[in-house]
Amino acid sequence: MSHTDPVADMLTRIRNALTVRHDWVVAPHSRTKEALIKILMEQGFLDNYHVTKDTTHKMLRIQLKYQDDKQPAIRGLRRVSKPGLRIYVGKKDVPRFYGGRGLSIVSTSQGMMIGKEAWRKGIGGELLCYIW
Repeated sequence: MSHTDPVADMLTRIRNALTVRHDWVVAPHSRTKEALIKILMEQGFLDNYHVTKDTTHKMLRIQLKYQDDKQPAIRGLRRVSKPGLRIYVGKKDVPRFYGGRGLSIVSTSQGMMIGKEAWRKGIGGELLCYIW
């Protein structure tokens, strides 16, 4: 488990669970990770999530989404900005990933949002990850 980069840890848990076709994956809760999960749900990459209270910590229980032919809705995940090397993009440089087939997720001063929305609003921020 990565204590230095909890978002990368959650993305890796999702990637590994999709590889072995699990229905659910569990990750420690944080507001950043919950905001990221909400965006993935809105964009159709995940089915649902619940916040559960373990004995001492809150946990995110994330329901993964598959297509009719049992292919994962998420084809790939890539963490961009890391604790050792933060990647920030200006309002004109926000990527619209894979020509609209994928997402870039940006953490801005107005909250976390997809790259296309940040570009439309004309705000930049930290480029967290790519999802396709």
